[in-house]
Amino acid sequence: MTKGKVVQFRRGLKRIHEKHFILNVDADSKEKAAKFAGREVVWTSPAGKKIKGKISASHGNKGLVRAIFEKGLPGQARNTEVEIK
Repeated sequence: MTKGKVVQFRRGLKRIHEKHFILNVDADSKEKAAKFAGREVVWTSPAGKKIKGKISASHGNKGLVRAIFEKGLPGQARNTEVEIK
């Protein structure tokens, strides 16, 4: 199991995708980040509630990945850790 960090919502110019998040998984290239595709992600709230998701693809050229969660994370989830299985 590895750790990752929630960076931001996936967003466009006028729309925020509520269930899509950008994660930092300490990969330094697009190719290394693509290896994480298909793995499960779990975010745990301070109260202990767990929200599951799945890494869908890499995002950009700097080693970030895109994750889709089963329901949206709260805004306080930014800059918190997630577990990657």
